Amino acid sequence: MTTIRLYNTKTRTKEVFEPIDRENVRMYVCGPTVYDRAHIGNARPVIVFDVLFRLLRHVYGADHVTYVRNFTDVDDKINAEAQRRKEAGDPRSLEELIRERTDETIRWYHDDMGALGNLSPTLEPRATEFIGQMIAMIEGLIASGHAYAKEGHVLFRVRSYRDYGKLSGRSVDDMIAGARVEVAPFKEDPMDFVLWKPSSDDLPGWESPWGRGRPGWHIECSAMSHELLGDSFDIHGGGIDLQFPHHENEIAQSACAHPEADFARVWMHNEMLQVEGRKMSKSLGNFFTVRDLLDQGVPGEVIRFVYLSTHYSKPMDWTEEKAKQAARTLRKWREVTADVVTMCGAPTSILDTLGDDLNTAGALAELHSLAKTGAAAELKAGALLLGLLQDGMGDWLHKPGVQLDALTNKLSELRATAKETKDFSTADAFRDALTAAGVKVAISKDGIVLVAGPEVDVSKLEALE
Repeated sequence: MTTIRLYNTKTRTKEVFEPIDRENVRMYVCGPTVYDRAHIGNARPVIVFDVLFRLLRHVYGADHVTYVRNFTDVDDKINAEAQRRKEAGDPRSLEELIRERTDETIRWYHDDMGALGNLSPTLEPRATEFIGQMIAMIEGLIASGHAYAKEGHVLFRVRSYRDYGKLSGRSVDDMIAGARVEVAPFKEDPMDFVLWKPSSDDLPGWESPWGRGRPGWHIECSAMSHELLGDSFDIHGGGIDLQFPHHENEIAQSACAHPEADFARVWMHNEMLQVEGRKMSKSLGNFFTVRDLLDQGVPGEVIRFVYLSTHYSKPMDWTEEKAKQAARTLRKWREVTADVVTMCGAPTSILDTLGDDLNTAGALAELHSLAKTGAAAELKAGALLLGLLQDGMGDWLHKPGVQLDALTNKLSELRATAKETKDFSTADAFRDALTAAGVKVAISKDGIVLVAGPEVDVSKLEALE
């Protein structure tokens, strides 16, 4: 069996992964707040933990891995969008508008993440489906002295949990000095965080022992992971931006609610994403959603390859050049594996590399070696373990919308005319224009074959039709 070693943020060491129960390996990953399209930074944890999900399924069996990724569907940004629609004249209730917005955004998310070749998690709970469990957990925290109610709010007593800050490596006093914490009259301590907050009549809310209100963000993941994975589970993942305060707060409230348990044994965090060497920002004009890239013609498989080219623990830089290189590589790999019918098991070299803290960049290097030696079956098996070369994801090679048949016929007609007139200037000019647009032109006694290259310019080709 492949040995898996994972870097545990909690212990700051790479550890041999030993699941609590080999018959049910359990992983929880913080999912999106569903108020808008997922940007390309949001896609990184999805791809990272999809590869881990695939590896765990391969090692322990597809039926022995439970992967939970939640949807946060109660949030101030969602409320604001629903209120905007109501103010614009929509006669429906706020609750109906919120549900419409979250349903719509979840559908977008599924479409976009699916286009990147990701498997569906085992379970995808919505926060609003677990309000009862959240209220019960909060009641338990109040009863044990770890939380208190005041002015319709319920807050967690951070200083009641002595290990607070261990995940991020900071003391509570350091956090207060360096963080922007909300100062409010209902707080005993500036670092105390909200478990429950009151809702006005124009906001969604649920009845609770503390009045009509809604949960704080952090309690959602604690309640859902406990309900679906139990007191203790194997892996908790997410972006490094969630390490503090979200994951720190999750640990505190879960550990205090279930002091006899471990909560999550291994914590994994992926680093952030940049665009062309700069932080992604709307003000810089380099902010892209996943759908933006897909609509620009960047194939989902190419996007996935670029993400896998950098180890999850390192900052990743999205560049157009990387996308072009990825397209060239994937085109070659699909050519090499085009005739593979009988599948083989994933090569040991790929499994061992991925088992070393999910080294996807190293796994791609192994795939390059397999491609060079023509080991087609092994190449495809290894690529599939990474979510690449999947059936149905190679349509981009044919560039839908680029009518190569029509252009082939046009070049054939021009060459036929040239043979009669002995003037090849027009035909040659058309051939050169195709080449300039990124199309490979092969002319032989058997006819003309046009193949769209990885950097084909669709607009130039449309002008030639």
